[in-house]
Amino acid sequence: MLVGKQSWKFANNPAILHTGVTGGPMEGKGPLKDSFDLLYDEAYANEKTHEKAHRKMLEDAVDIVLQKATLKKDKVDFFLAGDLINQITPTSFAARTNAIPYLGLFGACATSMEGLALASFIVNYRGANYALTGTSSHKGAVEKQFRYPTDYGGQKPPTAQWTVTGAGVALVGSSVGMMKPGVKVKAATIGKVVDMGISDPFNMGGAMAPAAADTIMAHHKDLGLGPNYYDAVITGDLGAIGHTVASDLFEEKKFDLQKERFLDCGLLIYKKEQEVFSGGSGAACSSTVLYGHLLNEMKKGVYKRILLVSTGALLSPLSFQQGETIPCIAHAVALEYE
Repeated sequence: MLVGKQSWKFANNPAILHTGVTGGPMEGKGPLKDSFDLLYDEAYANEKTHEKAHRKMLEDAVDIVLQKATLKKDKVDFFLAGDLINQITPTSFAARTNAIPYLGLFGACATSMEGLALASFIVNYRGANYALTGTSSHKGAVEKQFRYPTDYGGQKPPTAQWTVTGAGVALVGSSVGMMKPGVKVKAATIGKVVDMGISDPFNMGGAMAPAAADTIMAHHKDLGLGPNYYDAVITGDLGAIGHTVASDLFEEKKFDLQKERFLDCGLLIYKKEQEVFSGGSGAACSSTVLYGHLLNEMKKGVYKRILLVSTGALLSPLSFQQGETIPCIAHAVALEYE
C-alpha cells in the first residue's frame, strides 16, 4: 500500500528467492570476487564486441538464477531489466533470447532498485507468481557513450569512476510457504528527479548525492523510522566524492545517520589499489553487490535489515554536448532477513 508521499509497504512480503551474479576480470580481482557466481577471464566474454559481451553477461546471470531455482523460463511471468546503452539494446537482446514477457526499464544506474521495487509490487498484489529483475553494465561499452572514447588513454580526473562490468539478477516471488529463512522485500521508496546544476560527466557521484539523500530521508519520513533503523543504508554508486557529499547533506539536514551504517556499493566492489579513481559505477554496480555480497552477508547474520538505494544520472551524450545539467534519481528498497 502507499505510505506517505512516495513509498510502498508490501504487506504480503515478496521475497528474493534466488540470484545470479556475473562479473568481468576487474571484478574478479576485487574484494567481493567470491560473491560472484561466474567471472569471465576477459572483457569480451568470448564474444566479438563489448556490447555483445554486455548482453551475454545478463543472459548468463538469468540462466544461473533459473538453474538455482530449478525453474523453466516459461514459469517466469515477467522480466524487468535495463542498462545504460542507448535504447537499452543489451537488455532487450537478452530478453529476445530469454523469451520472457519483458518490461524494459531505464533509470540509469538507479534501474536496479527501480526493477526490484516494481517486481515486488507486482508479486505483492498477485500480478505475477515469479518475476525476474536485474541490471547489467560493461565498462568497454558504457564509457564509449557517457565519457570520451577510452581507446587513446586520455587522462581522467580523480572524481571519475570505473564502470562495473557484470550483471546481477534476482528472482522475486511470494514468501508464502517458504520453508527456510529468506530475504523479504518490506518496502520501497520511489525517488524524485533532483538537479543541482552539475554538468560535469566526470563527477557523477557529486551530481547524484543530493538525489540519494533526498530519497533516503523521504523513506524514513514516509515509514516513520529513525535514521538508524537499518543495520546499513547502502547507496548504489556514489563513490568517494558522492558519499562524502551525501554525508554532509545529512549533517546539514540534521539526519543523524551513523557513519558506520552508511555504505556505498561503488566503494565496496574494488580495492583501493585497483586505481578506480573515485570508485565503481554503472547499472551493475548495485545489482552485483546486492545480489551477491550483501545478501550473503544477510544470510550470515551480519545484517538483518538493510536499505539499498540505487542512484542514477539521467544524462545522455547529446544532453551533455548541448550543455545541459545532470538530472539525477535514486530509488530505495528495504530488505529484511527473516
